[in-house]
Amino acid sequence: MKMRISLLIFAFCVAFVPGKAEIKVHTLTTDYKTNPLGIDNPVPGLSWIITSDRDNTIQASYEIRAAHSRKDVVKGRKLIWKTDQVESSRSVHVKYGGAPLSSFQKVYWQVRVRDNHGERSKWSEPASWEMGIMQENDWKARWISPDLKEEQGRSMPSPYLRKEFDLSGRIKEARLYISSQGLYQVEINGSRIGNQEFTPGWTSYNTRLQYQTYDVTGKLMQHQNAMGIILGDGWFRGRLGWRQGRSVWGDELAAIAQLMVTYADGSKEIFITDDSWQATTGPIMQSDIYDGEEYDAGRELTGWSTPGYDAARWQHVKSVDIVKTRLIAPEGPPVAIIEELPPLSLHKQGDQWIVDMGQNMVGWIRIRARGKNGDVITLRHAEVLDKAGNMYYDNLRSARATDIYHLKGAGEEVFQPHFTFHGFRYVSVSGYPGVLTTDDIRGMVIHSDMEPAGTFTCSDSLINQLQHNILWGLKGNFLDVPTDCPQRDERLGWTGDAQVFAPTACFNMNTATFYTKWLKDLAADQAADGMIPHVIPNLLGGGGATGWADAGVVIPWVVYLNYGDVSVLQNQYESMKRWIGYMQVHAGEDFIWSGDRHFGDWLAFASNRSDYMGAYTTTDLIATTYYAYSSGIVARVAAILGKEADARYYRDLSEKVKAAFNDEFVTPNGRLVAHTQTAYTLALAFDLLDGETVKKSAAYLARDVEQFGHITTGFLGTPLILLTLTKFGMNDLAYKLLNRKEYPSWLYPVTMGATTIWERWDGQKPDSTFQDPGMNSFNHYAYGAVGKWLYQVVSGIGIDENNPGYKHMIIHPRPGGGLTAARASHKSMYGQIVSGWKLEGEELTMEVEIPANTTATIYIPGDPSGILINGSPLSSSGMEYKKNRDNVMAETGSGHYTIVTTL
Repeated sequence: MKMRISLLIFAFCVAFVPGKAEIKVHTLTTDYKTNPLGIDNPVPGLSWIITSDRDNTIQASYEIRAAHSRKDVVKGRKLIWKTDQVESSRSVHVKYGGAPLSSFQKVYWQVRVRDNHGERSKWSEPASWEMGIMQENDWKARWISPDLKEEQGRSMPSPYLRKEFDLSGRIKEARLYISSQGLYQVEINGSRIGNQEFTPGWTSYNTRLQYQTYDVTGKLMQHQNAMGIILGDGWFRGRLGWRQGRSVWGDELAAIAQLMVTYADGSKEIFITDDSWQATTGPIMQSDIYDGEEYDAGRELTGWSTPGYDAARWQHVKSVDIVKTRLIAPEGPPVAIIEELPPLSLHKQGDQWIVDMGQNMVGWIRIRARGKNGDVITLRHAEVLDKAGNMYYDNLRSARATDIYHLKGAGEEVFQPHFTFHGFRYVSVSGYPGVLTTDDIRGMVIHSDMEPAGTFTCSDSLINQLQHNILWGLKGNFLDVPTDCPQRDERLGWTGDAQVFAPTACFNMNTATFYTKWLKDLAADQAADGMIPHVIPNLLGGGGATGWADAGVVIPWVVYLNYGDVSVLQNQYESMKRWIGYMQVHAGEDFIWSGDRHFGDWLAFASNRSDYMGAYTTTDLIATTYYAYSSGIVARVAAILGKEADARYYRDLSEKVKAAFNDEFVTPNGRLVAHTQTAYTLALAFDLLDGETVKKSAAYLARDVEQFGHITTGFLGTPLILLTLTKFGMNDLAYKLLNRKEYPSWLYPVTMGATTIWERWDGQKPDSTFQDPGMNSFNHYAYGAVGKWLYQVVSGIGIDENNPGYKHMIIHPRPGGGLTAARASHKSMYGQIVSGWKLEGEELTMEVEIPANTTATIYIPGDPSGILINGSPLSSSGMEYKKNRDNVMAETGSGHYTIVTTL
């Protein structure tokens, strides 16, 4: 049978109209951010997007100019930097090359470009960035701590700090620079400043502590003003880890704030934290990340952050010396309330209300009530209900996940917590005065405020729900660090989970600065011998587990491939080398890493069948595969950075480990000593096999998949198995694993009503009972790493590793598995990419968008002689192409085309 295939390739630009060609420059960013305040990178990377109404447009040259005022840069005067016309197609991560910058300076910049058609753009709209506090001696403020009596060993009432100050002149602009040990919220003149949550964020507190910069110009008044700061325990002093420990980084909460005011006449004035501030406690009786918050509205300090408030009974603060920690500007996105969810339903159960938010989410509940003084509302959070419809708390372990609100009895009252978050779908509300309605309650969804970047849909509703679960697993666990889970007494930055999920995360969200920030904490917490801890920031103490610690090599590489940003490689290179050195020491002269404690293929399938040994893959095999793989990555990084001697050294090391792996773990007929899906997947995915051994091992992998009929991999094998099957021509088996609906599979949790990815393949069993509550998260993104295969194989958007950041992309969808349609989009540094297809009878229509200043290789099935481009033969389209066994590979740039082919 012949199949007629129609491919539609739509460009980012519209069709070219002679005489009206125009190229535009827009979406200017500085270190990925739009007009950022308070950065401390002295040579930030500048990026822009170009669009054109002409096909096949590539930037041929660019010019950049910069000045300290918007007027000056627009008029091209008093410039601090002006490039010549730079002959380059580079439009991302162009390093600032102007006059050296100092603290507090603001820079406005513009860019214009010329394209390969000879068209020149207008100067772009100005963008800007503002430097933060770059030198330690520019901090005039003192660290202060509330001098209040506190008990150690439990969460205490949150301290409130305040200070009044007078502004004598007309205010032109004002900036607030602020940080804390613990968490803070800040108010000026009764208004909360900023929309960020959980500031100053979670870093390696012993070495790096972030401060935030706020534009508070509109919050200040001439003459009397007041500032107030609330402190919470947070990660710094609160309960953290399952060992019931507190005060991991210290037991004293503290704050530092510096307000810089510029008056209309150009004069400046600084107001700082010092020992003239006052402190007390208020309505937040306790607030802990794991356990929740208790708030007594009857103790509210009405007007406490406004001038004229009576603080006569407040206590003094004390100045404290904090010298071990360096204050740094934030690099990653802030945590914020991103959306509000209304309840799906609620019902009365005994003396409590059970509220279903319809989505396993991370954040908290905002509740509205009217009652009398002394009424107490208690909210408890859970991810699932048991088979009887009761709230299921066992998998939270010791986390109480409970918020308590004491009403003051003054009309309508609204409560939401300040310094805690929960992972939940269901909420038990007890003590509510009156009848609770869905209008009285909202789910406040929080996560790091990353720009959405990717979408995926297809003709199968279960797979669409899987994508939904992948995305919400990302949202729930990207809360300033990539955590493993958001609900139990853990919520830590496990390196293994982060490593396997990074490619999927980068497709769905712009995670560049999120990972860049976290990787610097990884390097800061790395031991002198190169050991990388299990969790970052490090509070557990252990480390050096293969597949987990390799995050220090793999994630910088993934970020580079997705965003084309060499700075992440430069920043992490020494850390990457130290990890390889650690593996060298522990593997020894035979290059086989055995004997150390590793997590292995965590939570792999355990078979009960008598004819199989389950799916246990020996840890020495896994460790050695990662030793070879990570060494090879470092060799490639060294070459990119121009370190040729290092590149040769690590290439040679990787080859030696590869040879040792084959000698130790591969039989002459291509069988691995650990005869598991994960063993074959890692060996094949990491290119550790040669010649006929590759074919034989691929056949063993296929046979294992066919015999089991399902996936048996754990955390390390799962992200790679479908990609490996596709790579070796077994796409039918990959689709078979994807489409399976019984345990174990990706779709089994979907059939059980999951709205996020589970930690275990069978977190909830078919009879609605649960797995071991000691480790059974229902929001654990690791298995969601299958997303990369959905985007790269099903919809067909792929990265060319030789031209990273989607400068050149691979469009290669591979329909199958009974799907009749699929579509994905991704917002790259150059603009939006789309690849989609729809099958109607024997005709297949593909939709593709390719942004300007990029090129693509399009894989078109069929014979070149039968392919039409916009109604004309491929041979007259101007595209270069060649034929392989299954496809025509056509090279193209931005443009829109309709391609018709017959198989």
